[in-house]
Amino acid sequence: MLGRTANGLNWMFRYIERAENGARLIDAGLRMSLTRSEATEGDWDGVLQSAGVRELYDEVHETLTSSDAIDFLLRDHANPSSVMSCIDAGRHNARMVRTALTRETWEATNECWIEMKAMLAKKVRATDLPEIIETIKRCAGLIRGAFHGTMLRNEIFNFSRIGTFIERADNTARILDVKYYVLLPAVAAVGSSMDNVQWESILRSVSAHRAYGWVYDAELRPANIADFLISNGRMPRSLAYCYEKIVSNLGYLAREYGETHAAHATAEQTLTSLRSRSITDIMDQGLHEYLEEFISHNNRLGQEISDGYRFN
Repeated sequence: MLGRTANGLNWMFRYIERAENGARLIDAGLRMSLTRSEATEGDWDGVLQSAGVRELYDEVHETLTSSDAIDFLLRDHANPSSVMSCIDAGRHNARMVRTALTRETWEATNECWIEMKAMLAKKVRATDLPEIIETIKRCAGLIRGAFHGTMLRNEIFNFSRIGTFIERADNTARILDVKYYVLLPAVAAVGSSMDNVQWESILRSVSAHRAYGWVYDAELRPANIADFLISNGRMPRSLAYCYEKIVSNLGYLAREYGETHAAHATAEQTLTSLRSRSITDIMDQGLHEYLEEFISHNNRLGQEISDGYRFN
C-alpha cells in the first residue's frame, strides 16, 4: 500500500478516536468536579494537564475558567486536539483516502462532521454539555460500526485499527491520570466516600461501570479499578486490550509485507509488561509515574509505525 494511503487511514481513525476520547476526558472532568463539595476553576487544570494542552491554553486565555477550558477542549481551533479540530482532521484524511473506504464508512464520517459542525458552531451551554458528549460518542460509534460491518479485512483494516488503539490506549491512561491531578490538592481525601465516587466517575467516563461490576461484584476499590483499566484484557478500553489488538494487527502487516520494524518489538515489549506487572507493583511505583511512562512509550510506538511504513 502507498505510504500516503496508509498514513491517511491510520490518522483518519486516530483523529476520530481522539475526538471521542476528548469528549470522554471532558466527561471525566465534569463528573469529577461535580463530586467535590467546593468545586473550583482549578479542577479543570488537571484535565488540561492530562490532555497535554495546558501551556497551549495559557497562550490563548489569560485566566482559567471551567467554561473556557471546556470550550478549548471541545471546539477551539487554536487547540489541534479539540474535538472539532479532530473531526475536521479525520474527515480531511477520509477524503484523501476516499477510494480506500466503503461508501458507508465515508457517509458516516461526513454525517458526523456535518452534525458536529452545527452543534459546535457556538459556545456550548453547560446544560447542553451531557447531550453533546453523548452525541460525539454516538457519531464515533457509527463510524466504527460502518467500518467494521463493510470493510475488507486487509492492510487497510490493519492500519486503521492500529491508529484506533494507539489513541484509545493514550486516552485511558490520560483519564486515569485526571484522578491523580484532581486529588493532588487533597491527599487526605484518599479512601474517603468522595474518593470512591471519583473512581466510579472514571469508570463511567470510559463506559466501564457495569463491566467492572461483572468482574469485581461492584465493589469499588481503587486498585481493582486501576487493574481493570490497565491489565484486564477483556475490557475493550484497557491498556492491555489495546496492545493486544495493536500487536495482532502489526502481526498481520508483518505477514502481508514479509518484514518487521522497530514498532513490532516496541508493541510486544509493552504488551509483555502490561501482562506481567501486577497492579501492586504499579501502585508502588506510583500510578502517575507509571502512566507518564506508558504515554511516552505509546507516543514512541506511533512514531515508529510512521517511520517503519514510510508514512512521511
